[in-house]
Amino acid sequence: MLHHLPARPDTILWGHLDPDAAPVLRIRPGDSVEVETLSGGARNLPAAGQPGTALPAHLAVIAAKSPELGPHMLTGPIAVEGAMPGDRLVVEIEEIRFAQDYGWNAIEPGFGMFPDLATAYENLTVAIDRDRGTAQLPWGPEAALAPFFGILAVAPPRAGGRLSSVPPGGFGGNIDNRLARAGAVISLPVFVPGALFMAGDGHALQGDGEICDTALETALNGRFRFQLEKGTAPSAPEILYDNRLITMGFDPDLDRAAEAAAARMIDNICARSPLTRTEAFRHCSLFGSLRITQVVNGVKGVHCLLDLGSLEGAGGL
Repeated sequence: MLHHLPARPDTILWGHLDPDAAPVLRIRPGDSVEVETLSGGARNLPAAGQPGTALPAHLAVIAAKSPELGPHMLTGPIAVEGAMPGDRLVVEIEEIRFAQDYGWNAIEPGFGMFPDLATAYENLTVAIDRDRGTAQLPWGPEAALAPFFGILAVAPPRAGGRLSSVPPGGFGGNIDNRLARAGAVISLPVFVPGALFMAGDGHALQGDGEICDTALETALNGRFRFQLEKGTAPSAPEILYDNRLITMGFDPDLDRAAEAAAARMIDNICARSPLTRTEAFRHCSLFGSLRITQVVNGVKGVHCLLDLGSLEGAGGL
């Protein structure tokens, strides 16, 4: 069954993930959902003379609500029938579409990899050609866009209460992994009954690291298909894209985040092949790639990428 979840004041959590939030939609495993998302607060709307037209739904949410704990507008939560703690929620990103004709990028004192570089809050609005999938940047280049959702999340454990939308964690959240694009499948651990899935933080374009603290942010609409695997929750989100497995690590310390991402890849190699842990350690060094996901969300992210084709013939198979 295909459902539609619009973005409006009663379907948006602004700035936080709440394990006690009431679901705005209930679905069954195997269902797909068209999800509308929004991006940014009032200061990220197109200013006079800048390109772009604000969505009426966006203006309605800004008028009706205020951010709590963080800046991101999240659509949801979606409850999946039968999902229980310890399960794996498997979310196929079937389609991503641009919902508006502009993106924005902001720099601000105290934020980004170089917090002293900006002297004032500056919001830049850039026109998006939705038909061509490009944006003309004001400093010259035409950029080919690669949209993805920066936030894909389930509700965090109830013991932690309501959390800011900024730091990522085992529940997903603000992972800012640019491989969470159309055609990818993300697996998330379930912490509360129903899983309570949320999506938001649409990006038109971002490099690994998200160095200045924002990407080319924009409103995206996505179609997601949900499946459930009982009792197989991963320890952190995993992405499968183009036969490449991506494991993730999160920690305020970049080294520890890298260790977590690599350790989870070794675990996966052992689970998917007859290789010993030592052999998987070697295999990961030869074929795995560690990449910095983002360094600006307080809790830093590193992901390890492995082409699963590299395991063909492993252990004599």
